[in-house]
Amino acid sequence: MRKPQDIVGILKAAGESTRLRILALLAQGELSVKDLTEILDQSQPRVSRHLKLLADAEMVTRHAEGAWAYFRLNREAASGALNDWIVSHIDADATALRGDRDKLAALRAMQRQRAADFFSTIAGDWDRLRSLHVPEAAVEEAILAAVGGEVESFLDLGTGTGRMLELLAGHYRRAVGLDSSREMLALARAKLDAEQIDHAQVRLGDITDLADHAGSADLVMLHQVLHYFDDPGVPLGRAGACLRPGGRIVVVDFAPHDHEFLRSEQAHRRLGLSDQQMEVWGRNAGLDIHHARQFPPRAEDGLTVCLWVLAQAA
Repeated sequence: MRKPQDIVGILKAAGESTRLRILALLAQGELSVKDLTEILDQSQPRVSRHLKLLADAEMVTRHAEGAWAYFRLNREAASGALNDWIVSHIDADATALRGDRDKLAALRAMQRQRAADFFSTIAGDWDRLRSLHVPEAAVEEAILAAVGGEVESFLDLGTGTGRMLELLAGHYRRAVGLDSSREMLALARAKLDAEQIDHAQVRLGDITDLADHAGSADLVMLHQVLHYFDDPGVPLGRAGACLRPGGRIVVVDFAPHDHEFLRSEQAHRRLGLSDQQMEVWGRNAGLDIHHARQFPPRAEDGLTVCLWVLAQAA
């Protein structure tokens, strides 16, 4: 229960036209201060003041990424209940809100185009790598089978373009994808927006520094991530610390190979991971391998893809 003065503060925060427009926009998904400034055609200091009032009333949540900050509609507790009521009762066809939605659609279209332009610059190397291993459809089918039913919380480490957030969208209630690349996060945000996946968010972050996510996830994914580390046991251990009781980690990576160009051209640090290595890293992290599977490559000189499911040791 909230104190009367807290409820009054929440109502005051919501009771202003620009702030109502902001809440309506954030109901469409996460936005930065810059995004809101462009859509509302107001100065950055003014928009920031409105956002601070909403954040202080816990109607929105804020996440900083360097000099940038992203805001989401809070769906929890008293503030969340009011947000839900506002979003369900506000007239979406009001002139100002309709104009805001049109600007948001144009902004997202521009962001998707920028993301596509970036992806085109790496497409040659991407396609070369993809041609070396098994079609992704087979691996993704196995990932879906390994995940099974719905989980409450999903943490995708090294989310890249957000493909796992997209693939598993029907299998989690909420999700966070972490990556250290702003360019990849731009791709991921564009993908989530395009697919209208509003129960997932992506964040700039170091997957070896996960203190904020300790004990938070029922499912953790490390999809084609561990080969970028000299010691994959470190991020695997950090991932293990993020599990709730009964949680699982799904790891997808390459089996050992001799494609040196991946080290020199693609920044791979490990040329594949073996079952034996995974068992040792898992044991050191207090994890047992519950399931393992391999997917042979299409070409004779291709890459074998491996899938491991790990859980907390008994």
